Amino acid sequence: MTERLPDSYFDRMYANSADPWRLATRWYEQRKYAITLSMLPQRRYRHAFEPGCSIGTLTALLAERCDHVTAMDVAGAALDIADVRLRAGSGGDEPRDRVTLSHGSLDDPWPPGPFDLLVLSEVAYYLGEELLAGLLRRECPRLARGATVIAAHWRHEVAGYPLSGDEANRVIAATPGLISIGCYRDRDVVIEVFDTHDAASVAARDGVPGAG
Repeated sequence: MTERLPDSYFDRMYANSADPWRLATRWYEQRKYAITLSMLPQRRYRHAFEPGCSIGTLTALLAERCDHVTAMDVAGAALDIADVRLRAGSGGDEPRDRVTLSHGSLDDPWPPGPFDLLVLSEVAYYLGEELLAGLLRRECPRLARGATVIAAHWRHEVAGYPLSGDEANRVIAATPGLISIGCYRDRDVVIEVFDTHDAASVAARDGVPGAG
């Protein structure tokens, strides 16, 4: 059983294209990002962690909702492109000022944080089930109390991936301490959001009368 796709897989992908998954141009990706961001229960976060950030398309959007984003990828070429993208922010509020880019894999020890938002977008299915489950059991307890974890994954089968998107999200959902507070699913993508402490709805968090 494959434990993890090798780093060379991603190096080859970026050697052939600066955007091998067309993250910056496909409507599917733009729509998925919009759904992902709309499902976050908090208006704003202090510090997000985004492993598998690729070329920084989602990273730039997260920087608009977070005081800081730590984004990580195994491919140096992807990080170089992300750096250029983030520096291309408009006006005097450049996203690059709020983002730390680092080289590493999801199963490496995570940066110190503390993080109140963990974004697992199209990354968890690159790992085998035991490796994914183990690292989540190791690292998720280090998240801030009441942190948000959001997982978004492609549902169609991809040859060679250790897990499907549904399997990846199932492993994430089984992580001790994660409480599901919402899920979106269509034929293409599954997106589920969790809290590390509170099962309250967005309306309840916002003090809307009658929301229990």
